[in-house]
Amino acid sequence: MAQYSVVGRCPVCGDELEVTRLHCPSCDSALEGNFALGRFQRLTREQMQFVETFIKNRGSLKDVGLELGISYPTVVNRLNDVLTALGYTDRVKAAEELVISPEQRKEILDKLAQGKITADQAARLLRGK
Repeated sequence: MAQYSVVGRCPVCGDELEVTRLHCPSCDSALEGNFALGRFQRLTREQMQFVETFIKNRGSLKDVGLELGISYPTVVNRLNDVLTALGYTDRVKAAEELVISPEQRKEILDKLAQGKITADQAARLLRGK
């Protein structure tokens, strides 16, 4: 009998599916009830492929981008999508808050060029600290 991958989201409405029956093919016993799927079952097939590539490349976003043929910002966006799907939205929001705008970056570099701040201060500000 063919085995299919478990899907975690309803293909019709997109809500989380729940497992209600487990079956042992060896002894034909079955358990019925409500069983939780793991967090990774929330991911789409494309997101799971991204996670596999991410792990294979030991978390190097640069290497993930090279392997998938996508830009660094696209890799970051896909990683944020995975984190959100896994329920880690607070981490995604925190990371987004650390990113400074191009205007802020220019202002920091202008202050450095004018001698109003030191190189160490500029580096810290550019890192969002």
